[in-house]
Amino acid sequence: MRALLVLAALLAVAFGAENFVGHQVLRISAADEAQVEKVKDLEDLEDLQLDFWRAPVHPELPIDVRVPFPSLQGVKTYLEHHGIDYSIMIEDLQELVDEEQLQMSRRHFMPLSIETFNYASYHNLDEIYGFMDLLTAEKPGLVSKIQIGQSYEGRPINILKFSTGGVKRPAIWIDTGIHSREWVTQASGILFAKKILDGYGKDASVTSILDNFDIFLEIVTNPDGFAFTHSKNRMWRKTRSINSGSSCVGVDPNRNWDAGFGVAGSSGNPCSETYRGPRANSEPEVKAIVDFVKSHGNIKAFVSIHSYSQLLLYPFGYTSKKAADAAELDALAKKAVDKLSSLHGTQYKYGSIITTIYQASGGTIDWTYEQGIKYSYTFELRDTGRYGFMLPASQIIPTAEETWLALKVIMEHTRDHPY
Repeated sequence: MRALLVLAALLAVAFGAENFVGHQVLRISAADEAQVEKVKDLEDLEDLQLDFWRAPVHPELPIDVRVPFPSLQGVKTYLEHHGIDYSIMIEDLQELVDEEQLQMSRRHFMPLSIETFNYASYHNLDEIYGFMDLLTAEKPGLVSKIQIGQSYEGRPINILKFSTGGVKRPAIWIDTGIHSREWVTQASGILFAKKILDGYGKDASVTSILDNFDIFLEIVTNPDGFAFTHSKNRMWRKTRSINSGSSCVGVDPNRNWDAGFGVAGSSGNPCSETYRGPRANSEPEVKAIVDFVKSHGNIKAFVSIHSYSQLLLYPFGYTSKKAADAAELDALAKKAVDKLSSLHGTQYKYGSIITTIYQASGGTIDWTYEQGIKYSYTFELRDTGRYGFMLPASQIIPTAEETWLALKVIMEHTRDHPY
């Protein structure tokens, strides 16, 4: 096994992929606001090249940060000097990357049907787009593929439309993978597609939903970033657009929407992981969804799926004002997470973005909610930090299956409560 992992690492180097040997993910536990501010000071030191998986916000929330090997000693000394507790969540990130690559390398061919597709593995962009073609070939009367735009680097932005007929019927939107390194989301999106396809005519709930609603599913919302995580940098989060006047590439597509754009909760620094971009909707990946939602005009639920932290969130993120429908959204979130936990016992927290995690401006579901889409939600899937963005492939199916149960609760509620 060790020899195979070494081979995987050598292949990654040969193809010019980013190497994470010796990188550790630390969990920092700030005792008070003063310690949070000390950690924020680290965030500002770009030479350290720290990658905050969970940002420093307030003492109640743990802070997870990937620290490159050259910065490890300095960061640990700094934390210890200020009496800030930390633990090591991931000892060597490259070992997890190598194991993941080894698991993926065992796939020998593109399957000829959706039944032989490997749902328990991570897949690259070509494989996912190939799966979408298999799906549409399987039941062309139920599912079709629509290109809604083109990415910055010229890749098609494809969505699946599940429909039993009719024009611009009320619809439900689900997207996965807007942050490209969150691979369990795209993998879950693949399984959602199969659940919808298999469920019609067999599952009473899915059948009833599709008899009344269309479902739009965007499995790869950030194709350029996702392709980059497979070819160059497994930890890439943003888009791949060029930022004028900066050597840093990309925009955080979940800070680029026209909802509180530019206020606190995003960054104006192009080198930041939460860089909001030069203007709202500057990213073609975001603009494609905006244009589609506006032109459709009858989307009733919008669910955007991220990882990690095990949360179900609703608006708002950019402001502390309560959503007009907060009571209903909260009750539905509770029902959904209860159903989710019934399968494997996975525990989720739920609430508005700003009260449950932190202030985040320019986010997807704040914009959709302000467009009149009442049932706007964001999931943060498994786990709570043991693996973070490197969730093992063995957890793909249980993660997707439990999330599917929660999604069905939201879709059923949308069906039963027209507005």
